[in-house]
Amino acid sequence: ITPPKLPGTHVLADYPLERLVETIDWTPFFRTWELAGNYPRILDDEIVGESARQLFADAKTMLDEIIEQKWLTAHGVLTLLPANTEGDDLIIWADEDRREERMRFPFLRQQTEKRSGRPNVCLSDFVAPVDSGIADFVGGFAVTAGHGIENKLVEFQADHDDYRDILLKALADRLAESFAEHLHLRVRREFWGYAPDESLSNDELIREKYRGIRPAPGYPACPDHSAKPDLFALLGAESVAGMRLTESFAMLPTASVSGFYFGHPDARYFGVAKVGRDQVEDYAARRGISFDLAERYLSPNLGYDPD
Repeated sequence: ITPPKLPGTHVLADYPLERLVETIDWTPFFRTWELAGNYPRILDDEIVGESARQLFADAKTMLDEIIEQKWLTAHGVLTLLPANTEGDDLIIWADEDRREERMRFPFLRQQTEKRSGRPNVCLSDFVAPVDSGIADFVGGFAVTAGHGIENKLVEFQADHDDYRDILLKALADRLAESFAEHLHLRVRREFWGYAPDESLSNDELIREKYRGIRPAPGYPACPDHSAKPDLFALLGAESVAGMRLTESFAMLPTASVSGFYFGHPDARYFGVAKVGRDQVEDYAARRGISFDLAERYLSPNLGYDPD
């Protein structure tokens, strides 16, 4: 286990957008426009290639405008903190003494039938248990590239320019995702520093060839969106990055990404999939919420009929 070289919280205000261009994953951009295929091969596709090339040219032109004219502003925050686990709970410690809990994140474990030798995993598996005596660490982050977008969208809507409206929204989303990728790279090399010599191409980054993962609340490994308020509180995301959550835990600005950093060499992405009533009961108890509320938060993952 590598202790973070730069522990604690780091604010990245008004982050240079030009630094985020290199790590853009363009494939989801084309899918936004219902053009099937992976970048860059889609540009030469026999069926959609011509449309993809024109769209890409327009996107690159607008991207230059976004950067040169500061249409968008990017803010980010990350934190690297002492942590351990207790069962399926992640414990964030108040300090390196590891005596006082600052926050606790209950996670879910897979409950699927697997062939012999394949475990049902939980994110807590990638952090040392508290009774191991090992001083482990985790991180959290929140980034946005969406500040300022409303001003331009109002302008486009006034001109009835639906094309540029959608194009800007799609590019803001790509820049936010790129910010998450770029910052994770810097975490591995600099802030946490467990991979100081990492040198990967953008294609290798997209294919997640690096050590560590950054799972996000609401996604397959931790499907409960309601973990976001605690993550935002841990980061101070609202005050330092101007990010906030709606009542349904959607992030604003919409071009935003948040999640955790796990640095264990064996950490990998997975899906919790369906869970039984027994785990929902256990999860509700660990979260300190009612069973009915836990069912509501986990409704897409219920492996039984709640009625």
